[in-house]
Amino acid sequence: MPESIRRDTGLSPQGQVQATIGRSIVLKGELSANEDLLIEGQFEGTVNLQDHCLTVGANGKVKAEIQARQVVIFGTVNGNVTAREKIEVRRSGNVTGDLTAASISIEEGAYFKGSIDILREGRPEERTPIAAGATAAYEDNE
Repeated sequence: MPESIRRDTGLSPQGQVQATIGRSIVLKGELSANEDLLIEGQFEGTVNLQDHCLTVGANGKVKAEIQARQVVIFGTVNGNVTAREKIEVRRSGNVTGDLTAASISIEEGAYFKGSIDILREGRPEERTPIAAGATAAYEDNE
C-alpha cells in the first residue's frame, strides 16, 4: 500500500488499523500498548510497544525514550529510540537521540543528531560496554 494512503487512513506499515493520538492531544507519562500506534499530537515520557509499530506522524512531537518492534518517524522525536526490527526516519523526520535497531534507514532530507547502533540478530548479549556516560561505546566479544 502506498505510504501516502497509509498515513492518510491511519494504517500501520503492515496495512492494519492503528490507535491514534490526534493533533490536538497532549500527553505526559508512560505509554504502553498491545497494538500499533500513530502519534500526531504531543507526548512526553516513555513509550513501550515491544511487539508493535510506533509511527510518529508529520505533526507528531515526541520527547520520550521509545521501545517498539518498529518505529517510523515523519515528525519530531527527542530521546533514544530502540526497535527490535527497524527504525525509519523519513524525509520530514527530525530526530535528536540515539537509534538502536537491527535495521536503520534515514531518508535524504531528514534531520538526525545522535548515534546509531546496529544490532546483530541473536548477539546483543555478546556486547560489552567499554565506556560509561551519556553515550556508552561497545566492544564486540568475538
